[in-house]
Amino acid sequence: MTNRPSATTASATGVLVATCLSTLVVNANTSAVSILLPAISEDTGMSVTTLQWAVTGYSLVGAAVIVTSGALGDVFGRKRVFQLGLLLFVASCLLIALAQSGEMVIAGRLVQGAAGATILACGLSLLTVANSGEAQIRAVSLWGAAAAVGAAAGPLLGGLLVDITGWQGLFWVDAVVAAICVLITYRGVGESRDPNRSRDIDYLGAALVAVTLAALILAVNKGADWGWGSFATVGCFALSAVAGFGFVQVERRVPVPLLDLALLRNRVLVGSTVAILIGAGTINALMYVLSLFFQDPSSLGFSPLEAGVATLPATIGLVIVAPLVPRIATKIGGRETVVLGFLVTTAGFVVLGFVDDSWKYAAFVLPLIAIAVGMGLSNGPSSAASTSCVPANQVGEASGVSNMARYVGAAVATAVAATVYAQVTANHAADGASAGSALASGVAATSWVMAGISFLGVAMGVLMGRHRAARGTIHDAAASAAAGSHTLPTSATASADRVTR
Repeated sequence: MTNRPSATTASATGVLVATCLSTLVVNANTSAVSILLPAISEDTGMSVTTLQWAVTGYSLVGAAVIVTSGALGDVFGRKRVFQLGLLLFVASCLLIALAQSGEMVIAGRLVQGAAGATILACGLSLLTVANSGEAQIRAVSLWGAAAAVGAAAGPLLGGLLVDITGWQGLFWVDAVVAAICVLITYRGVGESRDPNRSRDIDYLGAALVAVTLAALILAVNKGADWGWGSFATVGCFALSAVAGFGFVQVERRVPVPLLDLALLRNRVLVGSTVAILIGAGTINALMYVLSLFFQDPSSLGFSPLEAGVATLPATIGLVIVAPLVPRIATKIGGRETVVLGFLVTTAGFVVLGFVDDSWKYAAFVLPLIAIAVGMGLSNGPSSAASTSCVPANQVGEASGVSNMARYVGAAVATAVAATVYAQVTANHAADGASAGSALASGVAATSWVMAGISFLGVAMGVLMGRHRAARGTIHDAAASAAAGSHTLPTSATASADRVTR
């Protein structure tokens, strides 16, 4: 008689396929969109400066949803909420692909931010519940690898599809793959809940996060046009501050807060979380600015595919370096590795700060590699520290904080980069500089700002202090590779069988 897999084995396989495939697609989609912006701008007539909301809006909503969606899955069923995330992702892809205006693209990306965060949060929970022991470690490692590959391949895939099908092609492909994941989930994934979790969901906290970030980003984005001292700009900053204060007050009172404020007394967690925020923010800001600069006819004039290839030293370099980092950290220390990483990243941005209109692409390669190496060195140990510095019963909350920080960093830093790049470019053009020189000045100014932010990461590495380090296992390598997009437990995590939201 032929041996047949058990229902449990079949379910674990279905979960593995559905979650890894969906994670790969979500991360590829996230990293590809900046490459598409010039083509979307040309087609819809909306300026790329305004279209940056397609990038920042995605991260803004993701920050508000990433923890809440995991809680919803625990209460109402992880499979159900995961499928809802997939269906929302399909709907958002269709909305964007059929969009006739920039406003529709931005609206679709806002929905996509919620969908993507839900897929990542509930997918990882499903994967954890479906496996145990060594099987769980292997499954989570594969999920981490899929996340890393998706993030690295996104710009190249996006550029290729723009050249072949137009910018809409990426979203059509993503819609089809996500629809396949819906079918796999329906047929091959079992439902699970956390019966011990309170049914209280911090909806108000999530809404206040969104308002805080939206008002802040709007002020940063429009401040130069409105005037930094104008009523509108000051009003947005004030609204952001009030919403942020309100968030803190809400978190003190709700039964199950989005953010346990007591965690902020843990200096290792605070240092590692801010380091994660800085890393996510600067790489997203870099990709946004270089995607525009490389494709502008007045600078290098690359096609979308050429621009995607041009970003490979940063994206692929990060993926190649990251798995090697845990072993480095075991030898010299996690804190020291984070500090070294941010110093190297800062140096890369400083070199880019000297760009001018005479630079050819070859001049960008070494600083991009330096930035990739530096971020690879800092991301993994920061992510590992965020879950190793808390007891087992707080691992999920700590990882939720660090995952939210990635979205916050990406949203705010990209908004800052978009504003600096656009404003400096416009100012130099108004002063009579050539278009190429003005654009190069915009890249240089943005790079100096990112260098300053990256150098703050050195202080965060010092703040982290010494902490329990990962042993450098294969699973640690996968967690390090995925650290650019999600926090995974490592061998240093207390009770590592509890995987994060």
